[in-house]
Amino acid sequence: MSDFDYAVILDSWPLLLLGIRYTLQLTVIATIGGIALGTLLAVARLSHNRTLSMLAAGYVNTMRSLPLLLVIFWFYFMMPLVLQSITGSEWPVAIGADRSAYITFILFEAAYFCEIMRAGIQSVPKGQFDAGHAIGLTSSQTMRLIVLPQAWRNMLPLLLTQTIILFQDVSLVSLLNVTDFVGAAVKIAQRDSRVVEMYLFVAVVYFLLSLALSAAVKRIHKRYAIVR
Repeated sequence: MSDFDYAVILDSWPLLLLGIRYTLQLTVIATIGGIALGTLLAVARLSHNRTLSMLAAGYVNTMRSLPLLLVIFWFYFMMPLVLQSITGSEWPVAIGADRSAYITFILFEAAYFCEIMRAGIQSVPKGQFDAGHAIGLTSSQTMRLIVLPQAWRNMLPLLLTQTIILFQDVSLVSLLNVTDFVGAAVKIAQRDSRVVEMYLFVAVVYFLLSLALSAAVKRIHKRYAIVR
């Protein structure tokens, strides 16, 4: 460590900042999209329609059984060929690394958010459903106005914890040559031959951000936890 060069971090800060911004942007969009799709999947899994429930369960179990890296590679390399076959195009349909990253993370994380949402919905006492029906609400109105608000409060810490995991998993998109935080560090390390400086800096930033977010989750859980 005697020749550790701090200056390479400062000199490369614009590219590193661009990478951090991309990582945070992908995390936020994948979280929002994953929660939205996960909520629909959770409602489908709890549906009395057996076919709908089985389809949602099959999707969730499949996604949760596959490594994220495999899903990223499959979508990036195979989906253009699948779309070419469907559309009859002469060439594979271009999707691009950025679009592949966003779609893949939303589809993959939805399976995990689904299970969190399902557990949150099931944590609400059955009497709340009966109370909604008793005052004349439909099943969808009961779910939207009575059950989901309580479920959100129960599962908020788990949703935030999964978001932290997602934030860490975003680093895998660097394998698609996308300039996220890790991807930017890899490019700088290869350009300047400063592998130790870049990888150590990335590790420290991930550690500090994850530690701060974990502390925030604990505070939110203490503040909003429902005491029964």
